[in-house]
Amino acid sequence: MEQSFFAKVGRFTDKAEETLIAFFLGAMTLLTFANVVMRYLFNGNILWALELTVFMFAWMVLVGASYGVKKHFHIGVDVLINLAPPAGRKIYALIAISCCLAFSILLLIGSWNYWYPFATERAWYETDDIPMPEMLQFLADWLNEGERYEKLPRFIPYMALPVGMAMLTFRFLQIAYQILTGKLDRMIAGHEAEEDLDALKAELADVEDVMGVKNKTKEQ
Repeated sequence: MEQSFFAKVGRFTDKAEETLIAFFLGAMTLLTFANVVMRYLFNGNILWALELTVFMFAWMVLVGASYGVKKHFHIGVDVLINLAPPAGRKIYALIAISCCLAFSILLLIGSWNYWYPFATERAWYETDDIPMPEMLQFLADWLNEGERYEKLPRFIPYMALPVGMAMLTFRFLQIAYQILTGKLDRMIAGHEAEEDLDALKAELADVEDVMGVKNKTKEQ
């Protein structure tokens, strides 16, 4: 049951992370390019471009933190882990993941406590320059006592905090489960460069063997 839960939620989280990161990176690039064109060719400016780019960058970083845990992109030191026996590695890994979970849960609680007032009693608090899309004006009836928003309410971009921390906490829970079940003995990927180099050498050796067989066949 637990494995099924982590597998299903993990697949959804994978797609969500990759989609959000790709979207925000592409949107930031296009918006920045458009603003440069407006400034230098038409002597104009997209007033809300900078603020929106900052918010999109925040979303990308916070979602990317979760994605980095899944892909083992975060920096780690595994000197003691490599020297320890298998049982010791599991203990080290459990200590490390416990610290990471405590950290992410504290961040999740703090980010929720920070964001929630912006979605309730401070739902009227708008961004400085970003215009409110017409398709989202229904939120005014729900959260702003029917008064239309002129600018994007801050609870929308600020949602990156609880969403990002929730994803990060889930990824740490996923790794904790893999450590407990014996699928992993550490949080970080060990000796990635050496492993990639060995894999490349093996591929090159296979190619050389194939080329050698072909050359012998031609000579015959």
